[in-house]
Amino acid sequence: MKRIKKFFSDVIREMKKVSWPKRRELTRSTITVLSTVVFFAIFFAGLDLGFSKLIRLILE
Repeated sequence: MKRIKKFFSDVIREMKKVSWPKRRELTRSTITVLSTVVFFAIFFAGLDLGFSKLIRLILE
């Protein structure tokens, strides 16, 4: 039981040292990540559609 208490007290102590991002920085990073994911999803969907049509043209 002593080891568990020490572990959690160490975790709390280390978490106080963490440099947490400010709200504005977090919002900006979240928007960047989401827009990148949406961009690549649309990009790869377009590639997939293009290759599918190309293969259908070749096989027909």
